[in-house]
Amino acid sequence: MDLGPEFGPLAALAGTWEGDQGVDVAFLHSKGEIGETPYRERAAFNPFGPVDNGSQTLYGLDYRMSAWRGDEENPFHTEIGYWLWDGADGQVTRGFMVPRGSTILAGGPALADDTTFTLQAEVGSETYGILSNPYLARTARTTLYQVVIDLSTEGTFAYRQITTIDHGHLDEPLEHTDTNTLYRVD
Repeated sequence: MDLGPEFGPLAALAGTWEGDQGVDVAFLHSKGEIGETPYRERAAFNPFGPVDNGSQTLYGLDYRMSAWRGDEENPFHTEIGYWLWDGADGQVTRGFMVPRGSTILAGGPALADDTTFTLQAEVGSETYGILSNPYLARTARTTLYQVVIDLSTEGTFAYRQITTIDHGHLDEPLEHTDTNTLYRVD
């Protein structure tokens, strides 16, 4: 899908992507320990815009993502949200919600032709921040979210994300990581 320059670095994400080499490193409640879970993933990004906020103009992609362990029929993780490009301020923003009751608005600087960029959010921030439902805020509070996006190889979308979580039963915060490389299928 060819998008114009108004989509900046997000133009390369438009379309549908799949990858089956995902690795999730997290606390496994069923085992009471930190472990690795391989996963497969599908993400679809659909362009929209312009969106005008006074003098600000945004172009973006709405997206849906699902991830499955092995051959499971039901995904263990899903996301819905938006990726936004603010060309005048050189900012990429990713806003998404997961059905566990967390919402993240992450962002960071980028140039229009960047093929790699980093987004971040911190709990308590008034710009790029993290919100959780009351249960998660007590038992598994996300305090920091970072993701590095790599679109430098044509036809691939790779990422490494770190979600720092304060689990009530662990002595120190856990860096929950997810990595995958997806390939364009549409």
